[in-house]
Amino acid sequence: MKKVMNSAVIYFIVAMVSGVFYREFTKMADFSGNTTLGVLHTHLLILGTGVALLLAFVFKKEQPKNFNKLFIAYNITFPLMILTMLLRGIVEVKEITLSPALNASLSGVAGLSHIGMAVCLLLFLLEIRKKYLKEIEEF
Repeated sequence: MKKVMNSAVIYFIVAMVSGVFYREFTKMADFSGNTTLGVLHTHLLILGTGVALLLAFVFKKEQPKNFNKLFIAYNITFPLMILTMLLRGIVEVKEITLSPALNASLSGVAGLSHIGMAVCLLLFLLEIRKKYLKEIEEF
């Protein structure tokens, strides 16, 4: 569980940095509208720190056999999703016009990373459900 707790700490630090970046970057650009950068901080706190803490708490004594693979997949798709949100937010604030191909590529990677996140979260939830159903039946 050390790696899970370490990832929670890292995601927390990145979440704090992203909040400061959002505030300062939009202030420097004199931007006052809505941007994807505005939700980056919350995504990092909840899906990064929160999910890691939940997993550490739920699986502190025994991990499901596929936990490591799932955790690796989660830690590939989540940072990829965060990166696409960061890039999209910067493009929005700077009002950069992307070529249709580049815009489609960014949207495609964002979509695939969101799908990956959804699959990982669903599989984690199913493992949590399985763990607690066993405990309830034993009770």
